[in-house]
Amino acid sequence: METVAWMHEPEEHDYPAAESYLSLLARADLVTNLVGRLRVAQIQTYKAKDLLRAAGLSLLPPDNPHVAADLAKIKKGKELSPVLIVRGDLASGMPLHIADGYHRVCASYHVSENTDIPARIVDLREPAR
Repeated sequence: METVAWMHEPEEHDYPAAESYLSLLARADLVTNLVGRLRVAQIQTYKAKDLLRAAGLSLLPPDNPHVAADLAKIKKGKELSPVLIVRGDLASGMPLHIADGYHRVCASYHVSENTDIPARIVDLREPAR
């Protein structure tokens, strides 16, 4: 069985990608704040199946061009970049948002739904101090 190798830190180009996605969902000042906090958040690990469920996203097929590219990297033993996430809110019904890394999550799921995926995750709002 193949295993998924992961980098220790997200790649620099993941942050502008996250910013672009989040800019569709929130004002620029909030997006800037979220991305800034993602840059310094500790890496945590989540199962591929749980990330997709919490986000309410469908599993993309292995022949999706981006998923296929990540599956090819996995097959060659190349490391994938950790994903960037904004935590959902169960009370308000807001799903988790995969700000960057949806295709990597899907590729990892195709290897095993129980793949541990490293992620930087932040809450929508900063916790009160």
